[in-house]
Amino acid sequence: MALAAAKFHSDDTLADDTLLDAYSTTVADAVDRIGPAVCRIERVGGQGGHGSGFVIAPDGLVVTNFHVVGDARTVRVSMPDGSSSEGRVLGRDPDTDIALVRADGSFADVAPLGDSKRLRRGQIAIAIGNPLGFEWTVTSGVVSALGRSMRASTGRLIDDVIQTDAALNPGNSGGPLVSSAGEVIGVNTAMIHGAQGIAFAVASNTANFVISEIIRFGRVRRAFIGISADTTNLPRRAALLSQVSTSTAVRLRSVEKDGPAAKAGLKEGDIIAAIDGRPVTGVDDLVRLLDAERIGRETLCTVVRRTGVSQVTVTPVARAS
Repeated sequence: MALAAAKFHSDDTLADDTLLDAYSTTVADAVDRIGPAVCRIERVGGQGGHGSGFVIAPDGLVVTNFHVVGDARTVRVSMPDGSSSEGRVLGRDPDTDIALVRADGSFADVAPLGDSKRLRRGQIAIAIGNPLGFEWTVTSGVVSALGRSMRASTGRLIDDVIQTDAALNPGNSGGPLVSSAGEVIGVNTAMIHGAQGIAFAVASNTANFVISEIIRFGRVRRAFIGISADTTNLPRRAALLSQVSTSTAVRLRSVEKDGPAAKAGLKEGDIIAAIDGRPVTGVDDLVRLLDAERIGRETLCTVVRRTGVSQVTVTPVARAS
C-alpha cells in the first residue's frame, strides 16, 4: 500500500513537472520569437520619457503607444542587440493610444500581428518590455477578459481592450502582449495603480487598423457631422416609435453652422436614437458609429422631436486632424 501511494505521488509529481516544462517551453519559445523585435523608445530633444515598442516590418516600422512618443517628432530606438537608431514618428492616434514610428535601417527580426478576434479567456499572455528601466523584461499571465473599454486621454472610449494579469509597470507601455503562438495580440498600454493583476492592452486588430490608416493617410480618419451632444433619457413611447429597445439616446446641444448635420436639417434639441438602425445609447455610441467607413456616405439618423420620429439623412465628412 505504501509502495502504491509512493508510486502515485511520484507519477503526480512527474505530471506536474511535465506541465511546468511545457508551460516554460511555450513561454520561452514565444519570447525567443518576438523578443529580438522589441525595442526601447526614448524621446529626443530634451522632452524626456521612454517606453517600449516593437518592429513589425524589416524596413523599420515600429508600433508603440501615443503616450510614449507624445508630441515628439523623433525618437531613439534601441534594440536588444545593442544597436540604436533614430526614428521618425509617422503618425499618432490619441483616440486609441497607438503611434507608428519609422526607424532608420533594416531589421531582420519582426513581430507579426496576430488576430485578436481569435483570443479566448484563459489563454497564455506574455508581456515584453522595459519596465522601470529594466530592459527587455518578460512577464506572463493569462488573458483575463476580452472586449473591455478604456477611456483614452482624449476622452474617447477605446473598444475591444484586452485585460491581462501579466504584470505591467511604467516603461512597459507600447510593448507587445504576445500569445503562446508567438504572435502579437495586443499593445500594452495601461495598468491600474494600486491594483495587482489588472493591466490592459489595445487589441492587435485595433492596432492593425490604426497602422493601415496612418500608412495610407498619415492619420486615422473619422467621420464628422458638426455637432456636440450629451446623453439623455429616451421616453418609452419614443423608443417604440424609433424601433429601439434602449432607454437612453443623445440630445444635440449645438449644431455647427454649415456643417453636415445643419445641412441635413438637424437642430439643437433633436434626439438621435439610432444611426442606420443601430441604437445610439449615448455619446460613446455616436462617436463609435461615426467611423471612417461613413465618410462621404449617406447615413440615416432616427431623430426624435416633439412632433414625432423622423428619418434624417446626413452625409459625414472627414474630421479635421
